[in-house]
Amino acid sequence: MFNSIFQDSELALNTFLMATLSAVAAGFIISLIYLITNKKEGYSQSYVWTIIMLPPIVAIVIATIGNNVASSLSLAGAFTLVRFRSAPGDPKQIAYVFYATATGLICGLGYIGYAFIFLAIIAAIITILHKTKFGAPATSSMTLKISIPENLNYVGLFDKVLDKYSVDWRLKRVKTTEFGTLFELIYSIEMNNSANQKAFIDEIRTLNGNLNVTLVLYKYDDKVYAQ
Repeated sequence: MFNSIFQDSELALNTFLMATLSAVAAGFIISLIYLITNKKEGYSQSYVWTIIMLPPIVAIVIATIGNNVASSLSLAGAFTLVRFRSAPGDPKQIAYVFYATATGLICGLGYIGYAFIFLAIIAAIITILHKTKFGAPATSSMTLKISIPENLNYVGLFDKVLDKYSVDWRLKRVKTTEFGTLFELIYSIEMNNSANQKAFIDEIRTLNGNLNVTLVLYKYDDKVYAQ
């Protein structure tokens, strides 16, 4: 089980199929791990398919080229870069690509037992990191938009509330809206992830006359301002 299934110099059909089918099975397992650990963030179907297809493709390349390791590794490495030439890759997605590629490479060399041991070890590490939320930041970069009446002095008005619920904040912009009848204050804040966002907004509303208050993640700022 832990010896290479490619014992002969010539590639036999049964060993070729065994390596390929093992790589396909590994690809499905890796894709399931990806789906489970990315439910909250979301994912694309095309990327899931990519993870499934990578191990058998790499395994076939390695198995057919055989002893020419330099050429096989070069071709296998090229597969890992294809997706990221046309679109920027998230570091987590890149890690899954290399995970799938490495598993396929081991299958292609014929070490099926070691391939699934490697698969299980990395899967366990990913699961532990996901369950413990290792490395998750304590704060989130957010944008706060507050509407206030034109006659309300906003200088220092919200400072205590912002200090209470965030670790850092600054006023980015002030503009008039509704033909000058309202002011809109735009803050950049580092919000405590443990903070009660509803309580935060409620306290803001008691100070701004119960006018509009918008709290949005920093990465969605452009979408919000474009509306």
